[in-house]
Amino acid sequence: MAAVIRDGEGRVLLVRKHGSSTFIQPGGKREPGEDALATLARELDEELGVRLLAGSARRLGEFEDAAVNEPGRRVRAEAFAVEVEGVPQARAEIAELAWIVPRPPFPVTVAPLSAGHILPALPSG
Repeated sequence: MAAVIRDGEGRVLLVRKHGSSTFIQPGGKREPGEDALATLARELDEELGVRLLAGSARRLGEFEDAAVNEPGRRVRAEAFAVEVEGVPQARAEIAELAWIVPRPPFPVTVAPLSAGHILPALPSG
């Protein structure tokens, strides 16, 4: 699951995990019995300390591309544009946050899944 969180200026929040130089969407893998939005809510709380606002999620699609930290592997994610309550902070495995304009050129290194699929799927505005 991948979350796209925008601020009032239309920028998108990306995160960088400890030990990586590449920024990705916040989110993570489902635990047994979880649906997509339960996963996003849990991961956003764990990684960023924010609460997913009920009814805000808009599915952008399911995307696949090269995995960032696993050469030769691919990663697949279902992505949702969401709204959250609270101020995102780097927690758990997250080392750094970046608010970026969701189109190239990017000021940070962005994962292929985000740069090539998730961010281009965003509606304008």
